[in-house]
Amino acid sequence: MKKPNWGTSIVFAFLLFISFILYFIIKVQSNPKYDNELVIDEYYKHDAHYSDEFAKIQNAEDLTEKPTIVNGADGVSVVFPKIFDPGGIKGKVSLYRPSAKLLDFEFPLQLSNSTMLIPKADFAGGNWDATISWSYKGKEYITKQKLYID
Repeated sequence: MKKPNWGTSIVFAFLLFISFILYFIIKVQSNPKYDNELVIDEYYKHDAHYSDEFAKIQNAEDLTEKPTIVNGADGVSVVFPKIFDPGGIKGKVSLYRPSAKLLDFEFPLQLSNSTMLIPKADFAGGNWDATISWSYKGKEYITKQKLYID
């Protein structure tokens, strides 16, 4: 039997490497377990309004007392400082799960004594990004916070 020369061996190794890479590309693209969805469906449209969003975030940062999102035993509480009149606050709470878009949800702000409770039963365990988009006396704000739910 004739021993293959070095050129044939290099071509053979290269073909093995290409087939190895193609195998994993096909496996990842065809398996729903490896979902490669975008974070935001209309990314460019969202990016065009980023300066508006940044201004709302800055409005929230400029406050002396800021709303907070607290992970408690009963669930997640959205707590506004007492300086705000709960009846004058309008907005929504968005909860985004980085690992699974299907678990994302949104609630309108419904405050009771400056607090809103979202029951723990609504959450799957893991990391969450919480965003409060709210307005008070004609000024708009955005407050963001990361949470970990057990």
